[in-house]
Amino acid sequence: MNRREAALLVSAFAPAMGPFAAWAQPPGRLSRIGYLGPSADTAPHLLKAFQEGLAALGYQEGRNMLVEYRWTNAGSRMTDDSALLANARELVARKVDVLTVSIDPAALAARRVAGKVPIVMINVSDPVALGLVTTLAHPGGNVTGLSRLSPQLIAKNLEILLEATPGAKRIALLVNAVGGMNPSMIDNARQAASTRGLALQVVEAGTLAELEAVFSVFRRDRVEALVVALGGLFFTQRARLAELALAERLPAIFGNTENVEAGGLMSYSPSSVDNYRRAATFIDKILRGARPGDIPVEQPTRFEMVINMRTAKAMNLAIAQSLLVRADRLIE
Repeated sequence: MNRREAALLVSAFAPAMGPFAAWAQPPGRLSRIGYLGPSADTAPHLLKAFQEGLAALGYQEGRNMLVEYRWTNAGSRMTDDSALLANARELVARKVDVLTVSIDPAALAARRVAGKVPIVMINVSDPVALGLVTTLAHPGGNVTGLSRLSPQLIAKNLEILLEATPGAKRIALLVNAVGGMNPSMIDNARQAASTRGLALQVVEAGTLAELEAVFSVFRRDRVEALVVALGGLFFTQRARLAELALAERLPAIFGNTENVEAGGLMSYSPSSVDNYRRAATFIDKILRGARPGDIPVEQPTRFEMVINMRTAKAMNLAIAQSLLVRADRLIE
């Protein structure tokens, strides 16, 4: 999907321009927005949410703004550093007014090449730990946006998984081999497992072939339950990941609702759709003249538990009533 095709999505729902659209750019100049995120092939709903957010604030493709699209799911390895750097450089070379980036590796790549170009994060796990901002309240520099609290949430995911599989003793954590926050996620997961008297097996995968291979490891080591950390590969290959877990009858909890919609067992996470839509408010503030370092980073305030009952039934897994009553959504 090229930039022109992606731009067509926004024209379908862009509202009429309102009197509030007073741009910081000189009259007649189109605002140029860079987007480095998942493509419409892998996440059409996220791209649509991003464009809907812009449209709701009065931005119309070709009238008062242009979006330059580059994708994170490029290269032989998902979120390959060299591919991300190349895409980020291309966007900067296009002289974008603001660069919008999705996940940790994309944000880190953009920061390396952006110079003074403002950066808006959409789905970054822990921007302070990554060194992208000084503090959430006062980011400083040229980066702001939205955080997912991913490293802190991994312990909660483990807690929910163990409630669904109370007899499980052999637990594995699957992490993306190129994930920026893997050390923090692993530390938090290990601490959470240790407090429950469990040993945690950590396994990495960075390609589809590696992802398929790790399930042989889980079978060999008799893993009984699986926590899947956030990672671009695990999102784009969510349908295949769900198939692999189901084939092994391996209960798994994921960091994205989309994994459960694709057939995964359960998730507990903030809404990626909300983040992609909310990114437009940061872009708007910057285009109106605000400095990104003065705009506080937003953390998620709403979390959703989703359980796929079809998958639970296929695994012959009886979900505890305590989880069913707390679930925000059951996929029947």
